Amino acid sequence: MTTTTEDLLKQALDQNRELTKQIQDLTEQVAYLTRKIYGSHSEKMTDPNQLSLLEEGSVFTDPELTGHQSEKTVVTSTRKPKRKRVETIDPNLPVEETIIYRQSDLCEDGHQLTKLGKHLVREQVQHIPGRLYVEKIYEQTYKCSACEQQDGQSHLYQGRAPQALIPHSIATSSLVAEVLHQKYTLGTPLYRQIKEWNRAGILVSESTLTNWVIKTAELVRPVYDLLHSHLISQRFLQGDETPFQVLKEPGKRAQSKSYIWVERSISRTEQQVVYYAYGDTRSGKFAQHIYTGFTGVLQCDGYSGYNSLGDSVTRVGCWAHVRRKFYDDAAKVKEQFRSTIPLELLNNMFKLEEQWKNLTAEERLRHRQAELKPLIDQFWTWCDSANPAPKSRLGVALTYAINQRQLLNRVLDYGEIDLSNNASERNMKAFVIGRKNWLFATSPKGAEANAIWMTIVETAKANGLDPRRYIEDLLEWIPQLPAFVKPEQLEAICHGILK
Repeated sequence: MTTTTEDLLKQALDQNRELTKQIQDLTEQVAYLTRKIYGSHSEKMTDPNQLSLLEEGSVFTDPELTGHQSEKTVVTSTRKPKRKRVETIDPNLPVEETIIYRQSDLCEDGHQLTKLGKHLVREQVQHIPGRLYVEKIYEQTYKCSACEQQDGQSHLYQGRAPQALIPHSIATSSLVAEVLHQKYTLGTPLYRQIKEWNRAGILVSESTLTNWVIKTAELVRPVYDLLHSHLISQRFLQGDETPFQVLKEPGKRAQSKSYIWVERSISRTEQQVVYYAYGDTRSGKFAQHIYTGFTGVLQCDGYSGYNSLGDSVTRVGCWAHVRRKFYDDAAKVKEQFRSTIPLELLNNMFKLEEQWKNLTAEERLRHRQAELKPLIDQFWTWCDSANPAPKSRLGVALTYAINQRQLLNRVLDYGEIDLSNNASERNMKAFVIGRKNWLFATSPKGAEANAIWMTIVETAKANGLDPRRYIEDLLEWIPQLPAFVKPEQLEAICHGILK
Protein backbone atom coordinates (compact mmCIF):
# COMPACT_ATOMS: atom_id res chain seq x y z
CA MET A 1 0.00 0.00 0.00
CA THR A 2 1.48 3.32 -1.09
CA THR A 3 1.70 6.04 1.54
CA THR A 4 0.47 9.30 0.09
CA THR A 5 1.67 12.78 0.94
CA GLU A 6 -1.70 13.42 2.59
CA ASP A 7 -1.22 10.41 4.91
CA LEU A 8 2.27 11.52 5.87
CA LEU A 9 0.98 15.00 6.60
CA LYS A 10 -1.81 13.58 8.79
CA GLN A 11 0.68 11.41 10.73
CA ALA A 12 2.94 14.41 11.24
CA LEU A 13 0.04 16.52 12.50
CA ASP A 14 -1.06 13.76 14.92
CA GLN A 15 2.48 13.37 16.19
CA ASN A 16 2.79 17.14 16.58
CA ARG A 17 -0.44 17.29 18.59
CA GLU A 18 0.75 14.47 20.85
CA LEU A 19 4.14 16.11 21.42
CA THR A 20 2.49 19.47 22.08
CA LYS A 21 0.23 17.82 24.66
CA GLN A 22 3.26 16.21 26.35
CA ILE A 23 5.06 19.56 26.42
CA GLN A 24 2.02 21.20 28.00
CA ASP A 25 1.79 18.48 30.66
CA LEU A 26 5.50 18.69 31.47
CA THR A 27 5.44 22.50 31.54
CA GLU A 28 2.47 22.38 33.89
CA GLN A 29 4.22 19.83 36.11
CA VAL A 30 7.40 21.92 36.33
CA ALA A 31 5.39 25.05 37.17
CA TYR A 32 3.39 23.18 39.80
CA LEU A 33 6.49 21.73 41.48
CA THR A 34 8.23 25.11 41.36
CA ARG A 35 5.28 26.73 43.11
CA LYS A 36 5.18 23.93 45.71
CA ILE A 37 8.85 24.40 46.52
CA TYR A 38 9.25 28.16 46.31
CA GLY A 39 5.73 29.58 46.38
CA SER A 40 3.10 30.11 49.05
CA HIS A 41 1.77 26.94 50.66
CA SER A 42 -1.53 28.40 51.86
CA GLU A 43 -4.86 28.31 50.08
CA LYS A 44 -5.75 31.92 50.80
CA MET A 45 -9.10 31.85 49.07
CA THR A 46 -10.85 30.04 51.92
CA ASP A 47 -8.70 28.42 54.56
CA PRO A 48 -5.14 29.62 55.24
CA ASN A 49 -4.63 26.73 57.67
CA GLN A 50 -4.39 24.15 54.88
CA LEU A 51 -0.63 23.74 54.66
CA SER A 52 1.29 20.99 52.95
CA LEU A 53 2.55 18.35 55.35
CA LEU A 54 6.07 18.05 53.99
CA GLU A 55 9.46 17.20 55.41
CA GLU A 56 10.81 14.19 57.17
CA GLY A 57 11.18 14.17 60.90
CA SER A 58 11.98 13.58 64.81
CA VAL A 59 13.35 13.06 68.23
CA PHE A 60 16.39 12.84 70.30
CA THR A 61 19.49 13.23 68.12
CA ASP A 62 21.53 16.36 67.41
CA PRO A 63 21.68 16.78 63.61
CA GLU A 64 25.32 17.82 63.96
CA LEU A 65 26.07 14.32 65.17
CA THR A 66 24.74 12.57 62.09
CA GLY A 67 27.87 13.20 60.02
CA HIS A 68 31.47 12.22 60.62
CA GLN A 69 31.15 12.89 64.35
CA SER A 70 28.84 9.89 64.66
CA GLU A 71 31.65 7.51 63.73
CA LYS A 72 33.02 5.90 66.87
CA THR A 73 35.82 3.48 67.61
CA VAL A 74 34.47 0.32 69.24
CA VAL A 75 36.58 -0.75 72.21
CA THR A 76 36.03 -4.21 73.66
CA SER A 77 35.97 -4.35 77.44
CA THR A 78 35.73 -7.40 79.65
CA ARG A 79 34.11 -5.42 82.45
CA LYS A 80 31.42 -2.83 82.05
CA PRO A 81 32.26 0.27 84.10
CA LYS A 82 29.84 1.23 86.80
CA ARG A 83 27.29 3.69 85.59
CA LYS A 84 27.52 7.08 87.26
CA ARG A 85 24.92 9.76 87.65
CA VAL A 86 25.63 12.48 85.11
CA GLU A 87 23.25 15.14 86.45
CA THR A 88 25.14 17.98 88.10
CA ILE A 89 23.64 20.75 90.24
CA ASP A 90 25.11 24.22 90.41
CA PRO A 91 26.14 24.73 94.10
CA ASN A 92 24.92 28.32 93.88
CA LEU A 93 21.30 27.28 93.37
CA PRO A 94 19.10 28.23 96.33
CA VAL A 95 18.15 25.35 98.61
CA GLU A 96 14.80 24.79 100.30
CA GLU A 97 14.11 22.01 102.75
CA THR A 98 10.96 19.94 102.95
CA ILE A 99 10.49 17.92 106.13
CA ILE A 100 8.00 15.07 106.08
CA TYR A 101 6.30 14.69 109.48
CA ARG A 102 4.29 11.78 110.77
CA GLN A 103 0.57 12.22 110.63
CA SER A 104 0.43 11.45 114.37
CA ASP A 105 2.72 12.56 117.23
CA LEU A 106 1.75 9.44 119.18
CA CYS A 107 3.35 5.99 119.10
CA GLU A 108 1.40 2.81 118.51
CA ASP A 109 0.65 2.59 122.24
CA GLY A 110 -0.63 6.17 122.38
CA HIS A 111 2.45 7.78 123.98
CA GLN A 112 3.79 11.20 122.98
CA LEU A 113 6.77 11.00 120.60
CA THR A 114 9.95 13.06 121.02
CA LYS A 115 11.68 14.46 117.93
CA LEU A 116 15.22 13.21 117.44
CA GLY A 117 16.35 14.68 114.17
CA LYS A 118 15.98 14.22 110.46
CA HIS A 119 17.76 12.20 107.80
CA LEU A 120 18.15 13.09 104.12
CA VAL A 121 16.09 10.90 101.77
CA ARG A 122 17.09 12.52 98.48
CA GLU A 123 17.74 15.83 96.81
CA GLN A 124 16.03 16.83 93.60
CA VAL A 125 15.59 19.91 91.44
CA GLN A 126 12.22 21.61 91.30
CA HIS A 127 11.28 23.97 88.49
CA ILE A 128 9.20 27.09 88.76
CA PRO A 129 8.90 28.87 85.38
CA GLY A 130 11.84 31.24 85.33
CA ARG A 131 13.36 29.87 88.54
CA LEU A 132 15.18 26.74 89.67
CA TYR A 133 15.88 25.73 93.23
CA VAL A 134 17.14 22.61 94.97
CA GLU A 135 14.66 20.86 97.21
CA LYS A 136 16.16 18.61 99.89
CA ILE A 137 13.56 16.21 101.21
CA TYR A 138 13.99 14.88 104.73
CA GLU A 139 11.93 12.44 106.72
CA GLN A 140 11.47 13.49 110.32
CA THR A 141 12.42 10.76 112.78
CA TYR A 142 10.76 10.22 116.17
CA LYS A 143 11.22 8.08 119.24
CA CYS A 144 8.83 7.08 121.99
CA SER A 145 10.48 7.61 125.40
CA ALA A 146 7.56 6.08 127.27
CA CYS A 147 7.79 2.81 125.35
CA GLU A 148 11.55 2.72 125.89
CA GLN A 149 11.03 3.04 129.65
CA GLN A 150 8.58 0.16 129.60
CA ASP A 151 10.59 -2.44 127.69
CA GLY A 152 14.07 -0.91 127.38
CA GLN A 153 14.00 -1.11 123.60
CA SER A 154 14.16 1.68 121.03
CA HIS A 155 10.88 2.69 119.44
CA LEU A 156 11.65 4.82 116.36
CA TYR A 157 9.23 6.32 113.86
CA GLN A 158 9.59 8.57 110.83
CA GLY A 159 7.61 10.41 108.18
CA ARG A 160 7.16 8.85 104.76
CA ALA A 161 8.30 10.84 101.71
CA PRO A 162 6.30 10.55 98.47
CA GLN A 163 7.69 8.33 95.72
CA ALA A 164 10.26 9.93 93.41
CA LEU A 165 9.32 10.50 89.79
CA ILE A 166 12.45 8.67 88.59
CA PRO A 167 14.44 6.81 91.28
CA HIS A 168 17.98 8.09 91.93
CA SER A 169 17.44 11.14 89.72
CA ILE A 170 17.13 14.87 90.31
CA ALA A 171 14.15 14.91 87.94
CA THR A 172 10.85 16.19 89.35
CA SER A 173 7.39 16.65 87.87
CA SER A 174 7.96 20.39 87.48
CA LEU A 175 11.39 19.98 85.85
CA VAL A 176 10.35 17.25 83.41
CA ALA A 177 7.09 19.06 82.61
CA GLU A 178 9.13 22.06 81.46
CA VAL A 179 11.37 19.84 79.30
CA LEU A 180 8.28 18.27 77.71
CA HIS A 181 6.57 21.64 77.32
CA GLN A 182 9.62 23.01 75.51
CA LYS A 183 9.78 19.99 73.22
CA TYR A 184 6.16 19.18 72.41
CA THR A 185 4.38 22.50 72.83
CA LEU A 186 7.10 24.89 71.66
CA GLY A 187 8.92 22.49 69.30
CA THR A 188 12.35 22.94 70.89
CA PRO A 189 14.41 19.73 70.47
CA LEU A 190 16.29 18.33 73.42
CA TYR A 191 19.77 19.10 72.10
CA ARG A 192 18.82 22.79 71.89
CA GLN A 193 17.49 22.80 75.45
CA ILE A 194 20.75 21.62 77.01
CA LYS A 195 22.54 24.98 76.85
CA GLU A 196 19.60 26.76 78.47
CA TRP A 197 19.48 24.22 81.30
CA ASN A 198 23.24 24.59 81.76
CA ARG A 199 22.89 28.35 82.03
CA ALA A 200 20.06 27.88 84.52
CA GLY A 201 22.30 25.80 86.79
CA ILE A 202 21.96 22.09 85.97
CA LEU A 203 24.39 20.25 83.72
CA VAL A 204 22.57 17.47 81.88
CA SER A 205 23.34 15.56 78.72
CA GLU A 206 21.03 14.87 75.81
CA SER A 207 20.89 11.20 76.75
CA THR A 208 19.72 12.15 80.26
CA LEU A 209 16.90 14.28 78.88
CA THR A 210 16.06 11.47 76.46
CA ASN A 211 15.77 9.00 79.33
CA TRP A 212 13.52 11.38 81.24
CA VAL A 213 11.20 11.69 78.23
CA ILE A 214 11.02 7.94 77.56
CA LYS A 215 10.71 6.83 81.20
CA THR A 216 7.98 9.32 82.02
CA ALA A 217 6.16 8.38 78.80
CA GLU A 218 6.04 4.78 80.04
CA LEU A 219 4.83 6.10 83.38
CA VAL A 220 1.80 7.81 81.80
CA ARG A 221 1.09 5.02 79.28
CA PRO A 222 -1.96 3.85 81.29
CA VAL A 223 -3.47 7.32 80.81
CA TYR A 224 -2.56 7.17 77.11
CA ASP A 225 -4.35 3.82 76.76
CA LEU A 226 -7.34 5.09 78.73
CA LEU A 227 -7.69 8.09 76.41
CA HIS A 228 -7.65 5.76 73.39
CA SER A 229 -10.31 3.52 74.92
CA HIS A 230 -12.48 6.56 75.57
CA LEU A 231 -11.89 7.80 72.02
CA ILE A 232 -12.95 4.66 70.16
CA SER A 233 -16.17 4.54 72.19
CA GLN A 234 -17.31 7.76 70.47
CA ARG A 235 -19.54 7.66 67.40
CA PHE A 236 -17.67 10.12 65.15
CA LEU A 237 -13.90 10.31 64.58
CA GLN A 238 -11.42 11.90 62.22
CA GLY A 239 -8.10 10.38 61.14
CA ASP A 240 -4.88 11.17 59.30
CA GLU A 241 -1.28 9.95 58.98
CA THR A 242 2.14 11.37 58.05
CA PRO A 243 5.64 9.94 57.37
CA PHE A 244 8.13 9.75 60.21
CA GLN A 245 11.74 8.55 60.16
CA VAL A 246 13.09 6.19 62.84
CA LEU A 247 16.76 5.33 62.51
CA LYS A 248 17.12 2.09 64.46
CA GLU A 249 14.08 -0.01 63.62
CA PRO A 250 14.61 -3.78 63.55
CA GLY A 251 14.79 -5.11 60.00
CA LYS A 252 14.56 -1.70 58.32
CA ARG A 253 17.02 0.70 56.75
CA ALA A 254 17.55 4.03 58.50
CA GLN A 255 16.28 5.86 55.41
CA SER A 256 12.99 3.96 55.33
CA LYS A 257 9.71 5.59 56.33
CA SER A 258 7.61 4.91 59.35
CA TYR A 259 4.38 6.72 60.15
CA ILE A 260 2.61 8.67 62.84
CA TRP A 261 -1.15 8.20 62.82
CA VAL A 262 -3.63 10.52 64.47
CA GLU A 263 -7.25 9.87 65.34
CA ARG A 264 -9.34 12.43 67.14
CA SER A 265 -12.83 13.38 68.28
CA ILE A 266 -14.84 15.67 66.05
CA SER A 267 -14.81 19.34 67.02
CA ARG A 268 -18.39 19.21 68.35
CA THR A 269 -17.59 16.54 70.96
CA GLU A 270 -17.63 17.85 74.53
CA GLN A 271 -14.86 15.51 75.73
CA GLN A 272 -12.25 15.66 72.98
CA VAL A 273 -9.35 13.27 72.64
CA VAL A 274 -6.45 13.60 70.18
CA TYR A 275 -4.59 10.29 69.91
CA TYR A 276 -1.24 9.77 68.16
CA ALA A 277 0.17 6.33 67.39
CA TYR A 278 3.54 5.30 65.99
CA GLY A 279 3.58 2.58 63.36
CA ASP A 280 6.46 1.17 61.35
CA THR A 281 4.13 0.80 58.36
CA ARG A 282 1.33 2.58 56.51
CA SER A 283 -0.48 -0.66 55.74
CA GLY A 284 -4.12 -1.28 56.45
CA LYS A 285 -3.18 -3.71 59.23
CA PHE A 286 -2.00 -0.86 61.41
CA ALA A 287 -5.20 1.05 60.69
CA GLN A 288 -7.11 -2.02 61.87
CA HIS A 289 -4.97 -2.09 65.01
CA ILE A 290 -5.60 1.47 66.16
CA TYR A 291 -9.30 1.42 65.19
CA THR A 292 -10.05 -1.93 66.84
CA GLY A 293 -13.35 -1.65 68.67
CA PHE A 294 -14.54 1.42 66.76
CA THR A 295 -17.89 0.98 65.01
CA GLY A 296 -18.88 4.54 64.15
CA VAL A 297 -18.27 7.12 61.40
CA LEU A 298 -14.69 7.97 60.40
CA GLN A 299 -13.79 11.01 58.30
CA CYS A 300 -10.42 10.73 56.56
CA ASP A 301 -8.70 11.23 53.23
CA GLY A 302 -8.74 8.82 50.31
CA TYR A 303 -5.84 6.64 51.44
CA SER A 304 -6.63 3.02 50.56
CA GLY A 305 -5.26 1.66 53.86
CA TYR A 306 -8.51 2.69 55.54
CA ASN A 307 -10.35 0.22 53.31
CA SER A 308 -9.15 -2.53 55.65
CA LEU A 309 -11.45 -1.27 58.41
CA GLY A 310 -14.36 -3.18 56.91
CA ASP A 311 -18.10 -2.57 57.06
CA SER A 312 -18.15 -1.91 60.81
CA VAL A 313 -16.76 1.59 60.12
CA THR A 314 -18.60 4.07 57.89
CA ARG A 315 -16.13 6.30 56.06
CA VAL A 316 -16.80 9.90 55.06
CA GLY A 317 -14.57 11.81 52.64
CA CYS A 318 -12.89 15.18 53.06
CA TRP A 319 -13.92 17.97 50.69
CA ALA A 320 -10.85 20.01 51.63
CA HIS A 321 -8.63 17.41 49.95
CA VAL A 322 -10.74 17.71 46.78
CA ARG A 323 -10.66 21.48 46.89
CA ARG A 324 -6.88 21.50 47.40
CA LYS A 325 -6.31 19.56 44.17
CA PHE A 326 -8.53 21.89 42.14
CA TYR A 327 -6.74 24.83 43.74
CA ASP A 328 -3.43 23.33 42.55
CA ASP A 329 -4.85 23.29 39.02
CA ALA A 330 -6.01 26.91 39.22
CA ALA A 331 -2.66 28.07 40.67
CA LYS A 332 -0.39 25.75 38.71
CA VAL A 333 1.49 28.67 37.12
CA LYS A 334 2.88 31.32 39.46
CA GLU A 335 1.10 34.69 39.27
CA GLN A 336 -1.41 33.29 36.75
CA PHE A 337 -4.19 32.13 39.08
CA ARG A 338 -7.34 31.30 37.11
CA SER A 339 -10.49 30.47 39.03
CA THR A 340 -12.39 27.51 37.59
CA ILE A 341 -16.00 26.33 37.72
CA PRO A 342 -15.35 23.39 40.09
CA LEU A 343 -13.20 25.55 42.37
CA GLU A 344 -15.92 28.21 42.55
CA LEU A 345 -18.49 25.56 43.46
CA LEU A 346 -16.21 24.18 46.17
CA ASN A 347 -15.55 27.65 47.55
CA ASN A 348 -19.29 28.29 47.76
CA MET A 349 -19.73 25.02 49.68
CA PHE A 350 -17.21 26.09 52.29
CA LYS A 351 -18.77 29.57 52.54
CA LEU A 352 -22.12 28.00 53.37
CA GLU A 353 -20.53 25.69 55.93
CA GLU A 354 -18.91 28.68 57.62
CA GLN A 355 -22.37 30.20 58.10
CA TRP A 356 -23.67 26.99 59.72
CA LYS A 357 -20.76 26.21 62.04
CA ASN A 358 -22.60 27.29 65.21
CA LEU A 359 -25.85 25.47 64.39
CA THR A 360 -26.87 22.20 65.99
CA ALA A 361 -26.17 18.98 64.11
CA GLU A 362 -29.87 18.65 63.21
CA GLU A 363 -30.09 22.22 61.91
CA ARG A 364 -26.89 21.88 59.90
CA LEU A 365 -28.12 18.63 58.34
CA ARG A 366 -31.34 20.34 57.19
CA HIS A 367 -29.35 23.19 55.62
CA ARG A 368 -27.06 20.72 53.89
CA GLN A 369 -29.96 18.87 52.33
CA ALA A 370 -31.62 22.10 51.21
CA GLU A 371 -28.64 24.28 50.15
CA LEU A 372 -25.46 22.22 49.99
CA LYS A 373 -26.82 19.28 48.02
CA PRO A 374 -27.66 21.39 44.91
CA LEU A 375 -24.05 22.66 44.82
CA ILE A 376 -22.68 19.13 45.18
CA ASP A 377 -24.97 17.95 42.35
CA GLN A 378 -23.70 20.79 40.12
CA PHE A 379 -20.12 19.83 40.98
CA TRP A 380 -20.65 16.20 39.95
CA THR A 381 -22.48 17.24 36.77
CA TRP A 382 -19.44 19.28 35.77
CA CYS A 383 -17.07 16.42 36.66
CA ASP A 384 -19.05 13.96 34.53
CA SER A 385 -18.84 16.25 31.50
CA ALA A 386 -15.17 17.25 31.85
CA ASN A 387 -12.50 15.51 29.79
CA PRO A 388 -9.05 16.88 30.72
CA ALA A 389 -5.73 15.21 29.99
CA PRO A 390 -5.35 12.45 32.63
CA LYS A 391 -1.87 13.55 33.71
CA SER A 392 -2.66 17.26 33.93
CA ARG A 393 -3.33 18.92 37.29
CA LEU A 394 -7.01 19.14 36.41
CA GLY A 395 -7.03 15.48 35.39
CA VAL A 396 -5.44 14.44 38.70
CA ALA A 397 -7.97 16.52 40.66
CA LEU A 398 -10.89 15.11 38.69
CA THR A 399 -9.73 11.51 39.11
CA TYR A 400 -9.34 11.94 42.87
CA ALA A 401 -12.80 13.49 43.23
CA ILE A 402 -14.58 10.84 41.16
CA ASN A 403 -12.85 7.99 43.00
CA GLN A 404 -14.05 9.48 46.31
CA ARG A 405 -17.58 10.36 45.16
CA GLN A 406 -19.47 7.92 47.38
CA LEU A 407 -17.46 8.84 50.49
CA LEU A 408 -17.72 12.56 49.79
CA ASN A 409 -21.49 12.46 49.35
CA ARG A 410 -21.91 10.94 52.81
CA VAL A 411 -21.36 14.36 54.34
CA LEU A 412 -25.02 14.93 53.43
CA ASP A 413 -26.03 12.11 55.80
CA TYR A 414 -24.62 13.61 59.01
CA GLY A 415 -24.83 17.01 60.63
CA GLU A 416 -22.13 16.21 63.18
CA ILE A 417 -19.31 15.67 60.67
CA ASP A 418 -17.58 18.75 59.21
CA LEU A 419 -17.18 19.30 55.50
CA SER A 420 -13.44 18.76 55.85
CA ASN A 421 -10.93 16.78 57.88
CA ASN A 422 -9.09 19.97 58.85
CA ALA A 423 -9.27 19.42 62.62
CA SER A 424 -7.15 16.26 62.46
CA GLU A 425 -4.82 17.88 59.91
CA ARG A 426 -4.21 20.77 62.29
CA ASN A 427 -3.23 18.23 64.95
CA MET A 428 -0.95 16.55 62.44
CA LYS A 429 0.49 19.93 61.54
CA ALA A 430 1.43 20.40 65.21
CA PHE A 431 3.41 17.17 64.97
CA VAL A 432 4.99 18.17 61.65
CA ILE A 433 6.19 21.48 63.11
CA GLY A 434 7.89 19.55 65.89
CA ARG A 435 9.24 17.02 63.40
CA LYS A 436 11.02 19.74 61.45
CA ASN A 437 12.98 20.51 64.62
CA TRP A 438 13.43 16.98 65.99
CA LEU A 439 14.51 15.66 62.55
CA PHE A 440 14.02 11.96 63.38
CA ALA A 441 13.60 9.41 66.14
CA THR A 442 16.60 7.34 67.10
CA SER A 443 14.63 4.30 68.25
CA PRO A 444 11.07 2.91 68.30
CA LYS A 445 10.92 3.74 72.02
CA GLY A 446 11.64 7.37 71.21
CA ALA A 447 8.97 7.38 68.51
CA GLU A 448 6.44 5.88 70.93
CA ALA A 449 7.36 8.50 73.52
CA ASN A 450 6.67 11.19 70.93
CA ALA A 451 3.23 9.70 70.24
CA ILE A 452 2.37 9.44 73.94
CA TRP A 453 3.39 12.98 74.86
CA MET A 454 1.83 14.53 71.76
CA THR A 455 -1.40 12.76 72.75
CA ILE A 456 -1.27 14.26 76.25
CA VAL A 457 -0.36 17.75 75.00
CA GLU A 458 -2.86 18.01 72.15
CA THR A 459 -5.68 16.44 74.17
CA ALA A 460 -5.10 18.94 76.96
CA LYS A 461 -5.13 21.80 74.44
CA ALA A 462 -8.32 20.48 72.79
CA ASN A 463 -10.06 20.62 76.18
CA GLY A 464 -8.88 24.12 77.02
CA LEU A 465 -6.26 23.03 79.57
CA ASP A 466 -2.73 24.32 80.07
CA PRO A 467 -0.65 21.41 78.70
CA ARG A 468 2.37 22.18 80.87
CA ARG A 469 0.35 22.31 84.09
CA TYR A 470 -1.57 19.18 83.09
CA ILE A 471 1.67 17.25 82.47
CA GLU A 472 3.05 18.39 85.82
CA ASP A 473 -0.12 17.23 87.60
CA LEU A 474 0.06 13.83 85.88
CA LEU A 475 3.72 13.35 86.81
CA GLU A 476 2.98 14.43 90.38
CA TRP A 477 0.07 12.02 90.90
CA ILE A 478 0.94 8.88 88.94
CA PRO A 479 4.07 7.82 90.90
CA GLN A 480 1.96 7.78 94.07
CA LEU A 481 -0.61 5.33 92.62
CA PRO A 482 -0.49 1.64 93.62
CA ALA A 483 1.23 -0.89 91.37
CA PHE A 484 -2.09 -2.27 90.11
CA VAL A 485 -4.05 0.88 89.41
CA LYS A 486 -7.82 0.74 89.04
CA PRO A 487 -9.59 2.35 86.04
CA GLU A 488 -11.49 4.75 88.29
CA GLN A 489 -8.18 5.97 89.75
CA LEU A 490 -6.88 6.74 86.26
CA GLU A 491 -10.11 8.47 85.32
CA ALA A 492 -9.81 10.60 88.45
CA ILE A 493 -6.41 11.96 87.39
CA CYS A 494 -7.74 12.63 83.88
CA HIS A 495 -10.10 15.25 85.29
CA GLY A 496 -10.71 18.11 82.90
CA ILE A 497 -10.69 15.67 79.96
CA LEU A 498 -12.79 12.64 80.94
CA LYS A 499 -15.40 14.61 82.86
